[in-house]
Amino acid sequence: MQRHLNRPTRSTAKTATASRAGDWLILTALSLAIFAMASAMAQADCKEEPGPGIDWSECQKTRLMISGRDLSGGTFELTFFTSTDLRNADLSGANLVRAEFSNASLAGAELPGANLEKAAGLRTDFSGANLADARLYGAEFSRANFKRATLTGVDFGASEMNRSDFTEADLTGANMAKAELARVTVTDAVISGVSFSFSNISRADFRGVDLDDADLTGTYMFLTQLGGADLSRTKGLTAGQLEIACGSGSTLLPAGLSAPDSWPCPDYAAE
Repeated sequence: MQRHLNRPTRSTAKTATASRAGDWLILTALSLAIFAMASAMAQADCKEEPGPGIDWSECQKTRLMISGRDLSGGTFELTFFTSTDLRNADLSGANLVRAEFSNASLAGAELPGANLEKAAGLRTDFSGANLADARLYGAEFSRANFKRATLTGVDFGASEMNRSDFTEADLTGANMAKAELARVTVTDAVISGVSFSFSNISRADFRGVDLDDADLTGTYMFLTQLGGADLSRTKGLTAGQLEIACGSGSTLLPAGLSAPDSWPCPDYAAE
């Protein structure tokens, strides 16, 4: 007896294919809707009150008075803090990538472990602030005030800090490799173990400073003021660098190097 097998017809196969395509479109639409909702929820709320973990990314927070506020762990990518008062604020571990701080004051602020990569600001006040182990790689803070700041272990690599003031700052173990540091002042600063390799410290004021274990490999030192400085334990220093720098009879040099005949420099070199 001949058996008849139930085989799907061509129309049935087309219906099944269409059904699967419809299911895929529905799932895709749902996925996109969920993604859009998640993105909307993740967007910064620029009207949210300041507090720990806040997200003010891409917000305009200029000319605010938020000194002493707890903003620890917050996210502030591309946030504008121009002329804002952040004195004594707690920004520990905050994400401040590409944030803008021109004329802002962070005097006495807590920023240990904060990420300020490619952040920028003109005449920003970091005096007395704690930036231990913070990341300022590629940041631009010309004419900034870092007086008496705690800058131990800070990564200033490839940053621009021209004409900034580091008087009495603690820079122990900081990385300043490939940084632009022309005309900076480091009077009475602690710079033990700092790497200045391939950085530009032309016309910078290092007078009387102890550069204990500092790395000066490839450092550009045109008219760098070294009067009374102790360079005896530095690494990578060459006679060619000393030839274009400005030292004095009290400048201490590593074994094997001696003061060039061009020392001391004319008075105009310090201007």
